[in-house]
Amino acid sequence: MRRFGPRNPDSLDRVPVLQLLPNMVTLAGMCVGLTSIRFAMDERFGVAVFLLLVAAVMDGLDGLIARRLQATSEIGAQLDSLSDFLCFGVAPGVLIYQFHLAPAGSLGWIFVLVFAAATCLRLARFNVMSGKAQEDDTANTHFVGVPAPAGAMLALMPAFATLGGVVDFHQVPLLVAAWIGVVALLMISKVRTLSPKSIRVPRRLIGPIMFALVIGVGLTFSRPWALLLVLDLVYLGLVIRSLAAARWRLFG
Repeated sequence: MRRFGPRNPDSLDRVPVLQLLPNMVTLAGMCVGLTSIRFAMDERFGVAVFLLLVAAVMDGLDGLIARRLQATSEIGAQLDSLSDFLCFGVAPGVLIYQFHLAPAGSLGWIFVLVFAAATCLRLARFNVMSGKAQEDDTANTHFVGVPAPAGAMLALMPAFATLGGVVDFHQVPLLVAAWIGVVALLMISKVRTLSPKSIRVPRRLIGPIMFALVIGVGLTFSRPWALLLVLDLVYLGLVIRSLAAARWRLFG
């Protein structure tokens, strides 16, 4: 039965704290990404890279929390995109420029701008396509192009290799600039890449995967940069496989 009578005006101006939690996580992730820029400018590159990894984790958490609490909103979606552009478009570009591309001068900075612009285009296209996700079954199991967080991790591959002592990319800034350009193309391409929801693991591989996870945890504390480099290479292999199975088309 519908109730008639005066309402409590305070109830219209109050929002449950749990409803604000996803946006609070998003803003915290944005602050972490912005702080990464500060440490990159201070040439504390290890800390800067670590903060971007934290920002990537928080980017995954805010969406998960929003779905669990049924607290999704339009402002949350827009806030998430703005935070992603800062954390995965601007911050990695500044870090890579300070770490590897500064000797290349203006040419290196041009590639940073290209990478940031590709991230912006990728996020804009994702916002437009998100409304069509329910109409397309593959939208939930595939990404169109490399997502912004994954693109940032691929862009940081030279930093992972240098910090891990595998390959020193300080001497080849033009090669790093070219790699940044390749990642930008992967982000704005229309090739469908796999999402975690589409991955199916055979039962016979569960044991080896769990064993590899234990090894990965050990490497996290002993050789974290080498582990991140290996993960980057594995993901790059999956992207190349997608490219080989599809017609190459650029964003249009």
